[in-house]
Amino acid sequence: MRIWSDDFQQEGMIPKLFTCDDKDVSPHLAWDGVPGDTRSLALIVDDPDAPVGTWVHWLVCDILPDVTQIPRGTIPQGARQVRNDFGKVEYGGPCPPGGTHRYFHKLYALNVPRLEGADDKRTLYQLVERHKIAEAVLMGRYQRSR
Repeated sequence: MRIWSDDFQQEGMIPKLFTCDDKDVSPHLAWDGVPGDTRSLALIVDDPDAPVGTWVHWLVCDILPDVTQIPRGTIPQGARQVRNDFGKVEYGGPCPPGGTHRYFHKLYALNVPRLEGADDKRTLYQLVERHKIAEAVLMGRYQRSR
């Protein structure tokens, strides 16, 4: 399974449009190679370089297994978002307090059709670990201009 974006390259810089310094809109994401026995997909976007530990920017679950992309600024029909570390239930883009941070866009193929009970980030992470059958990661970087 692999994941990519039309908006930034693997290990490349994430454009300002997708950050707190501009429109803070979610980037395009696409994938292929999803295993045939996948029942749903989940997406976790986080920043392990945050001073307080890993900071969660976006959590999306219950994505239908035949979905192959998320267009810019949208979520797939029927998918569900879970509250992130900004305290909101939608995408929160890169907004590092200093330096260059890494942002991991992790797509998981799951063996269940829904992540029942995934109402907070801790539970979602636990359920993804329990039910994942494949994963793909796209990492982008961002540094704020002062």
